[in-house]
Amino acid sequence: MTLLLSWLILTLAVWLTAYLLPGFHVKSFGSAIMVAALIGVLNVLLGWLLFAFFTVATLGIAWLLAFITRWIIDAIILKLVDALTDRLTIDGFRWALAGSFVMSAIGTLGEWLVRGGG
Repeated sequence: MTLLLSWLILTLAVWLTAYLLPGFHVKSFGSAIMVAALIGVLNVLLGWLLFAFFTVATLGIAWLLAFITRWIIDAIILKLVDALTDRLTIDGFRWALAGSFVMSAIGTLGEWLVRGGG
């Protein structure tokens, strides 16, 4: 149940981000569902690997600045999803960074509300 709830929150974050940012486009709500699933799979498969790579490449600085590193990795994953499907179009890496930030804020708020914080 937790996985489905997280997927729904991520779907809403993708959908709202597309609504809020002019350089971030999702074809439909159904596309947002598929994009959220793809983001989740890539995060599981590549997120930890990219984080480890950045940590080694920056001699540990990436680990100390984990929030910024995670933000950049999420933007990279968004661009990968953009490349893998026509359901998501991001107009450039800056929009991917902005999208990553907005999605993180919406996702954090959604998780907080669902978990009983509000």
